[in-house]
Amino acid sequence: MKARILLRRTAAGVLAAAGLALAAGGRAVPAAAWGEDQSFDAWWQRVLLGESPVLAQWMAADGPQAPPEAQAPPPESEPPAPPSAVRERTISGGDGYLTGAGASLFNRTEKTVDLEAVAQAGTGFRLAPASAGPQILIMHTHTTESYARDPDAPYTETGEAHTTDTGYNITQVGQAMTQVLTEMGFSVLHDTQVYDWPSYNGAYERSRAGVEAILAQHPTVQMVLDVHRDALVDGAGTVYKPVAVADGKKVAQVMLLVGTDDGGASFPDWTEHLALAMEITREADALWPGLARPITLRTARFNQQLTKGSLLVEVGSHGNTLEEATEGARLFARALGRVLERYVEQ
Repeated sequence: MKARILLRRTAAGVLAAAGLALAAGGRAVPAAAWGEDQSFDAWWQRVLLGESPVLAQWMAADGPQAPPEAQAPPPESEPPAPPSAVRERTISGGDGYLTGAGASLFNRTEKTVDLEAVAQAGTGFRLAPASAGPQILIMHTHTTESYARDPDAPYTETGEAHTTDTGYNITQVGQAMTQVLTEMGFSVLHDTQVYDWPSYNGAYERSRAGVEAILAQHPTVQMVLDVHRDALVDGAGTVYKPVAVADGKKVAQVMLLVGTDDGGASFPDWTEHLALAMEITREADALWPGLARPITLRTARFNQQLTKGSLLVEVGSHGNTLEEATEGARLFARALGRVLERYVEQ
């Protein structure tokens, strides 16, 4: 029962991020109208946040057999939705969010967080010069995640909103970020190893092994960006996609997710990761207001304990087009690069 109550509140908060809740008939209503006395089973039939690490990682972690880095449910859990059923939302902070030090936080842990104190304490994260070797690793635990299919050029799916075709999956987003950061003078590795196919379960264990092998070969890497895309679907099959307008163009919003030790696994310096995420988010919003969604804080570590600069990056959702996602990722990478320049050792 405890898990069900917390699950409802978790998903309700994610919908609240879009200013929505769902009424009994599947009709979108203001989040303020959400009823605490609403039946969980009836609610769950109307709302599915299929594979979002924001929800699914927590769901699995609550189970008695789940490891600290718990897995999301398989991609088949996402119901199909025609392109006409996609609705746009610009997700920003508000009720239910913590604010401070120019940042907004969706806290889904039991921890009390003082954002001003976190920002003041800062981070011990540093980057060696590019001349010393690779500095940044971009990879994808859920490598086959993909975006909305173009009816005129559909890709072959290996699951709902998933494909092993690297021309259409999340690795294209990682490549866009790699290109921008490289052009800014950083030394970047892009790992396109598939970790979630043919088996989705165990993806985080496999990606951890992959990252550890790369770090052993390239010890100068101090930032690991695990790049994903989110998913938000209601029971009627309507897909919600996060968008912003930047430089006159519609782009996917980007969210940073920070793990903690709240699930019991050792992660003593998670606040330093949060401080870095706050700085990156502030920079992105200063350059392109609305590009960055509020940061999400979770109970699991998501392998972020491996380096001082490890973060999980959510670029749009499976309702966004690949073009929106890559454009949003490029802008985010430019903001990220401006922050990272402050941390390169001279």
